[in-house]
Amino acid sequence: MTDIPRSHPRYASLVARERVAEGVRRGYTSTQGLIAQGRGECFDYLIGERTTVAALEAIRAAAAMLLLAKRPALSVNGNVAALAAEEMVALAEALKIPLEVNLFHRSEERVKKIADLLRENGATKVLGEWPDAAVPGLDHARALATKGGIYDADVVLIPLEDGDRCEALVAMGKKVIAIDLNPLSRTAKKATVSIVDNIVRAVPLLTEQVRMLSGTPRAELEAMVREYDNQRVLREAVGEIQEHLKGQTEKSEE
Repeated sequence: MTDIPRSHPRYASLVARERVAEGVRRGYTSTQGLIAQGRGECFDYLIGERTTVAALEAIRAAAAMLLLAKRPALSVNGNVAALAAEEMVALAEALKIPLEVNLFHRSEERVKKIADLLRENGATKVLGEWPDAAVPGLDHARALATKGGIYDADVVLIPLEDGDRCEALVAMGKKVIAIDLNPLSRTAKKATVSIVDNIVRAVPLLTEQVRMLSGTPRAELEAMVREYDNQRVLREAVGEIQEHLKGQTEKSEE
């Protein structure tokens, strides 16, 4: 990877780019993932490259939902592996559940490389190398799933995913938590809880909330989930983008 000085004003963004590019070089991230990373980076600029109030509310609700779940599942694709493999392993450990590799541009080689990367980062159980079920409504490789993992889950975390898979999982009766920097995307609109934030910030914060809330009475967790309104939070996310842009415009006029 390119040696990027921490003093560079775009340090975090450039490191993320390098991680995805390195993922492509190593074969666990698709070349299409580079485009997805660029699109996400654009929206990160719009929110001010920070975790917003709306995102924090969604993260708290997501943590409560995962703790209440009977069979939670965590999905990992190529970009997630490149950007947050260690962080996803930490979240899985906090919840004591496996991770599952799921890819759009699937090859058995890519699946194995991602699974091995997760294991190198400490994962004790990784699913997805031998799928034995399919998500109804999807006619491509992303339909492949594993019993005991995503297929049987009641709550699924799908970071950096497309709307059709999100919609299909919701249609199965699952609660879906998305991490998506675009509050206008179909994924964000269809998910049960949409965290509008960069995955490198969101996953550690989600893990922190899971640990903090782990001893919370079930009734309190249920209230957190019940009071959460995803459409309202998405509207607030859009409003935070507008406020950030307004502030940037005002600064340029000074």
